[in-house]
Amino acid sequence: MNADLALLKNLIHKHSDEIEKSVAGTGYLARTVIGVGTFLLDNEGDLDLLSARQRLTFDRFLRPLLDARSRRSGETVKPG
Repeated sequence: MNADLALLKNLIHKHSDEIEKSVAGTGYLARTVIGVGTFLLDNEGDLDLLSARQRLTFDRFLRPLLDARSRRSGETVKPG
């Protein structure tokens, strides 16, 4: 299972403010979410390599942001 690397890279490098907004008030740090995204970028988006906590972070914060960005751009996020 893989995440869309182009969307993920764009989100992390150009739209990290969206990540900061999504974690506000949750007790999570934006850098933790960005770290999970960076890990995925370094590992070709392979979601199977994530630990349970990393996967929870991805599913709670990154996946909704990627889904929203893909809907806006007309692309699809690969299921995971």
